[in-house]
Amino acid sequence: MGFEITRVDVWAGEIEDRPGALAEKLEALHRAGANLEFVIVRPSAGLPGTGVLFVAPLHGPQQTKAAEDVGLHHAATMPELRILGPDRPGQGAGIARTLAEAGINIAGLSAAAIGDQCLFYIRFETEADVKRAAQILTAKLG
Repeated sequence: MGFEITRVDVWAGEIEDRPGALAEKLEALHRAGANLEFVIVRPSAGLPGTGVLFVAPLHGPQQTKAAEDVGLHHAATMPELRILGPDRPGQGAGIARTLAEAGINIAGLSAAAIGDQCLFYIRFETEADVKRAAQILTAKLG
């Protein structure tokens, strides 16, 4: 299997730091048919008692409405690439070096390897960076 490199839209929003808050938001997305592969919760800097929830992917009006109903919004200022493919030692370092040599800054990265597969969500500063990174990585990773 080769690599799948795609542009992905991330949704984000505030979440209360309390038992059940995450379950409520994720259950609403599940009821709308979302099959999430990317869920991250981080504390909010400077806002005690709150965090930020990031999810992807969402598809179609029912899922996006459910997201909006629970306080999530399309994070348009977070242009991201999703990279899925075979895991190899040093894969993250190789991707980071390839982008660095092209002069493209990685503004954020989340990655995991499970079994023989790896998944990266890479955030860039601009849509132009996303497009250029996708071209470069597609040529390099195939």
